[in-house]
Amino acid sequence: MIRFIMLQNRQGKTRLAKYYIPLEESEKHKVEYEVHRLVVNRDPKFTNFVEFRTHKVIYRRYAGLFFSICVDITDNELAYLECIHLFVEILDHFFSNVCELDLVFNFHKVYLILDEFILAGELQETSKKAIVERMGELEKQEL
Repeated sequence: MIRFIMLQNRQGKTRLAKYYIPLEESEKHKVEYEVHRLVVNRDPKFTNFVEFRTHKVIYRRYAGLFFSICVDITDNELAYLECIHLFVEILDHFFSNVCELDLVFNFHKVYLILDEFILAGELQETSKKAIVERMGELEKQEL
């Protein structure tokens, strides 16, 4: 199960955080700080999987953003690494060459995309085509 998904820049500013477990606000800030310290200082030669408390953090860096997912220790790391890549591909398709500012100014759309393929901490949809089609339908409804 996914505990949380987080997007942070190199300076540690959290651009998106979605928690699938209940945490106090102070604990959320502490987790964000710890995860940032964990992934930003890590040598690129090492794997993208890090033990974090009693869980695992799978992360990937795209340009200046770190995409991090915290999962159970027994979950498949490669599946979640692919999940991160799928998320980035969908963002890239939706925003046509996504950048950090797209995430800041269109955060509601980013959360909508995230909700399309992760539901209650579990991967719901893994088809890029299905997610993009669904997002297109939702965009038509807004107009």
